[in-house]
Parts: sequence; C-alpha cells; structure tokens
Amino acid sequence: MKHNEQKLELDFQTVESAHQISSEILDNTIKGLGFAPNLYSLMANNPALLDAYTHTYNTFRNNSGLNGVEQEVVFLSAATENECHYCVAAHSFVADNMTHVPEEITEAIRNRTEIKDQKLKALSNFTKAMVKERGWISKDQVEEFLNNGYTKNDVLAVITGIGAKTMSNYFNHIMYTPLDDAFKESAWKTNT
Repeated sequence: MKHNEQKLELDFQTVESAHQISSEILDNTIKGLGFAPNLYSLMANNPALLDAYTHTYNTFRNNSGLNGVEQEVVFLSAATENECHYCVAAHSFVADNMTHVPEEITEAIRNRTEIKDQKLKALSNFTKAMVKERGWISKDQVEEFLNNGYTKNDVLAVITGIGAKTMSNYFNHIMYTPLDDAFKESAWKTNT
C-alpha cells in the first residue's frame, strides 16, 4: 500500500441490495457488459458517486469527439499517472478487447515508455501533464498538444476523461478495489 495503510471497508452491492439509482446502473451494466465490475459494485454504496461516475464516463465515450483509441489513451494515461492499479488493468482489458488500441500503445503507456505515434504521444503527454500539474500546465504544453493535430475542444474532452478517472482512481486508492477475474490478465505493477 502506497500512502495510506487505511483501507475503507464497504459491502459489495447487487441489483437487489443497492439503492434504486445504483440498482438501475448495476442492472444496465450487467445487461451491457455481462457483469458488474467490482468498482461499480462498491461505488453503488453511494448512488451519487456511481451515478456521477457512470454519467461522466458515458458522456466522455459518447460526446467527447475523441475516437475509441484516443479515449483509452486518456484513461490509461490518467490512471498510470495516478498509479491506479485497478483502472490500468481494466482499461488495458478494454483497450485489447473493445477499443482495439494497438498493443504497442497500451504497453508504452503501462510501462511509461515512449509512444511512437506522435499524435497519440502528444495526447498521452498532455493528459499526464494535466493530472500531474492539476490543470496548471504551461502555454507551451497546450501549444504542443494543439500542434499535434488536436483542437481546443479536445482540451475540454481530456478534462472530462480526467474527471471520470479522478473519481475512479481516488475511489480505488481508498478501497484497494480487488481486480475482477476479467481484468486479472491485465494486472499492472508500477515500474517507478
């Protein structure tokens, strides 16, 4: 455990046990994904958190203007910068099986090595800088991002993706959320 040896203990919620708002989200997730990830089952203890997270996540996926590969680069870059083992594993699984991110891109982000694709490298670097600097990035960092084929609206999209990951990453830090079986092959250990 990195910073805090205190783990928050919560019960895993189900469609039957959760508050109505959380129950509906869990039910829809099971219908779409085939299971409710541990993250969702634990977040379901507070319907405001689960609702806010899933809404932000879904609107980022549907309305950000970034394609699926770019969205995964944002999510993986934020999760690695925040050292969220659960989200790195989960989004590595999604990258491999759903959004079809080239393996070398996923591995470069996970291993903190250079991404060869210049545009995706700029996206990853911008995302990591935004997380690390809590949004207080330099004009040069913004210009580098924009000079690699992105727009001012893409800056806003990155902020949305980081917002979703901040909720899940911080939650996982205090919960030490156990990996779902589906994500275990994508388990991640930091190499810092």
